[in-house]
Amino acid sequence: MVETVTRRKMDVEMYWQRLNCKFAQVDRVFDDCMVEAKARLSSQGLVAYIEHAGFLGKLGRGPEPVLVYLEEAPIVASEVGEEALADLREFAHYLSTHTNFKAMVPFLQTSGAVARRLKTYKLFRQYIEVLRDMVEKTSVSVLGHHTTFPSPGLPDLLKQAPRLLIELSLEGFKNWVEYGINYYSTHPGRQVDYFSFQSPDAHAVMQRERHGTLLMDHERKLDSYMRGLWADHDYLVPYSLAFDELRKPMPYYDDLGIRIPDVYDDDRGVKGIDRYRAALAHMAAHRRWSQKMVVDNWSPFQRLAVETFEDSRVEYLAMQRFPGLRKIFLALHPIPDEKALQLESTSLINLRLAMVSRAILDPDYQYENADVREFVGRFFAEMEKDGSKSMDMAMIALSFIGRTRKQSDALPNTYFDNTEVDYRDDNRHLWIYIEQGDDEETTFEHLDQKQQDNEELKGLPPRHYHEWDYNAVHYRPDWVSVYESLHPRGNAAKIDKLLDKHKALAKRLKAMLDMLKPQDKVRIRYQEEGSELDLDVAIRSLIDFKGGSQPDTRINMSHKTDGRDVAVMLLLDLSQSLNEKAVGCNQTILELSQEAVSLLAWAVDQVGDKFAIAGFHSDTRHNVRYFHMKGYNEPWNDEVKSRLAAMEAGFSTRMGGAMRHAAHYLKAQQADKKLMLILTDGEPADIDVDDDQLLIQDAKQAVKELGADGIYSYCINLDPKADEYVADIFGKQYTIIDHVDRLPEKLPELFIALTK
Repeated sequence: MVETVTRRKMDVEMYWQRLNCKFAQVDRVFDDCMVEAKARLSSQGLVAYIEHAGFLGKLGRGPEPVLVYLEEAPIVASEVGEEALADLREFAHYLSTHTNFKAMVPFLQTSGAVARRLKTYKLFRQYIEVLRDMVEKTSVSVLGHHTTFPSPGLPDLLKQAPRLLIELSLEGFKNWVEYGINYYSTHPGRQVDYFSFQSPDAHAVMQRERHGTLLMDHERKLDSYMRGLWADHDYLVPYSLAFDELRKPMPYYDDLGIRIPDVYDDDRGVKGIDRYRAALAHMAAHRRWSQKMVVDNWSPFQRLAVETFEDSRVEYLAMQRFPGLRKIFLALHPIPDEKALQLESTSLINLRLAMVSRAILDPDYQYENADVREFVGRFFAEMEKDGSKSMDMAMIALSFIGRTRKQSDALPNTYFDNTEVDYRDDNRHLWIYIEQGDDEETTFEHLDQKQQDNEELKGLPPRHYHEWDYNAVHYRPDWVSVYESLHPRGNAAKIDKLLDKHKALAKRLKAMLDMLKPQDKVRIRYQEEGSELDLDVAIRSLIDFKGGSQPDTRINMSHKTDGRDVAVMLLLDLSQSLNEKAVGCNQTILELSQEAVSLLAWAVDQVGDKFAIAGFHSDTRHNVRYFHMKGYNEPWNDEVKSRLAAMEAGFSTRMGGAMRHAAHYLKAQQADKKLMLILTDGEPADIDVDDDQLLIQDAKQAVKELGADGIYSYCINLDPKADEYVADIFGKQYTIIDHVDRLPEKLPELFIALTK
């Protein structure tokens, strides 16, 4: 032991102690593994790496899983991201607790090679889901027995996975695996032959699935294309088209890279490599010539029209620079059928815009519609001017919608035939939302909440969150679907009356709030621009100038307030139980909550802290509703008051998913202190959950996640029996208000105490 300590550096010894592993085989290679891990992982990644390795070492499966994990995990993390470390651990644990424990080592051994091929965390997760699906389908029933037998072909599949992913896209890999499952799930011998590549079917199906142009095989060539023709460069991040059955993903770009499919088939006489060139050229043109636009007050139809005209503009400019692009664009752009404009009871907005797009691209396209003809002419007239801008296209597009919009456009039956231009991106890069915290990278689907006719949008695409299963000790991935929208509006005067009702309390609170307001100012010197002249620096600069030296131009100073930097999220439980009368009071719990929230909002506004208000309820894991009542950038005004005035309660309380979604916005705020207040009248529950502890433990896990992200969560509970569960979730971070009628008084006071 003395020799071991001597040959290790202190930090390596620290990690060894944390690993807490007694296997001599692991001890012999640990130093070398740590050298590579330190080169590939961040400090946080190293901690997770050691914790997961220690977990695998305690599964009772010998030293080999730990050894392989220590060797392969750094490679996986460096290729697809450190979040994959947890997935390696979780799936290995899943195999260990299953009859397929012998597949643990092959899974870990090939994980590095698979990650090198897949390149992104999302594809790596989808690869694991393909394996999980195979485990479930081929272990359940083999020759009439249930779960006593492992999947016969899984170890062989894992050994062949790197070879398969060199030849196939992830979609092709998935199809190859599903063929083996469907035809050999009840024939163990044939299943082994198939997944070990000893059967003719395995080779035949692989040849069938070997189609298209794989991005991984042409990444360097496409990167050279971007650098050489467009003087542009970014990471090319693949995604698979096989795992989203309802809505196929589209190319797009963001701060993390350019997202394009992992494979393109030859299509309409265009080779796969040229389809990649068309998609990249289109996005490169956007990156060079498009400008962002504020779209909070544009309807979905208006945004769709702006996208079409702006897509046509950047392609027009690209073809002027590189005329050879026209041939590819023409071949890939669909030719819409004008005769379909005669259809009734069908939304034809996509058809009209596709006609405009095709007419702009193709001088030989024959069409008769007068509106399309006029706006195509307006497009070319605008492009003949010098320095066309995105906003110029927006004005034409908005006029087009105003001129051509029909009542039938709002019908759910939408015409799509020959209208989708699949090489174009989804244009998320064009939009700016005034409510900045409400539109992040993975929430591009959350479109603005106001239409031109002031109707509020409903039914936005869901955001999926994991949920903690305390029985299995792992997350259920993408388990909860959260749908968000603006809360409906009511009469703002109702809130003003509530505030007037508590006028005396507000006066007392104001005296307390004045003590919280930042009082002191700090001088910031050496500024090139500022509110006043810094005489000392100015005189010194003048002396330098007179003496022939270079004077310091930073002769101004400014001031900043030295005080609070707090962001608050108030999350309201809007479940059915709020409609009950409060004990000893004529008001419902909902009405008292409404008064308390109004007072709290007024109080936070008085202090000047950034704050948002949202409510939630749930109807199974598939339908968690999240209502925005006030955004961080919205002022405390009649618009917000009108939403609070319309508060309604219904359904159940799936708290964990709502907290994670609220944290998504709170994390985006720049603040020294981030506080999430959860106001609820009962324990987490939902109609699709029989285990009372399941959602309690998930909420507890959500609190831990928030804490790791620097968010302090605090619960105000109105349930007199909350002692039975609230401490399990929030630890000591809660208050139980037994007399609900005192909530309007207690809630602002709690806020003041928590943010001092």
